[in-house]
Amino acid sequence: MEWKNENYIISTDKSWLDIGMIHEFLSKEAYWSKGVKIERVRRAIENTLCFGVYEVVDGKPVQAGFARILTDYVTTAYLCDVFIDKGHRGKGLSKWLVQTIISFEDLQGVRGMLLATEDAHGLYSQYGFEVVDHGRYMKKKLKDEQQD
Repeated sequence: MEWKNENYIISTDKSWLDIGMIHEFLSKEAYWSKGVKIERVRRAIENTLCFGVYEVVDGKPVQAGFARILTDYVTTAYLCDVFIDKGHRGKGLSKWLVQTIISFEDLQGVRGMLLATEDAHGLYSQYGFEVVDHGRYMKKKLKDEQQD
């Protein structure tokens, strides 16, 4: 699927994804995944629904942002790894990306969508996300949480 907005495109076509650029951002700039290895990024992309944001430059798409959804398409969808590259911020792309994801037809039957953020509550609250009671959710550590 593709959505167009001026000289930007959002696409779910994984063949367009610039894995190197995504890895660079996630491993060096994203607080939630600093140091993540490229193989883990590749595996995560292979096993999730991905949305790439691209600027069209000389007729070719250049990666400008990204997001992933972990989902069974019935019960739950977990939104993660959402980012817009620094050079493309301030253009409404994060809002367009979130709106595109929550409106995506294949996710309309999902009962709930989750995400975790330290600094983007204002963005997500515009689209109906609410802060949840931290006491309800539990976590089991399966291995050392360092990004291997």
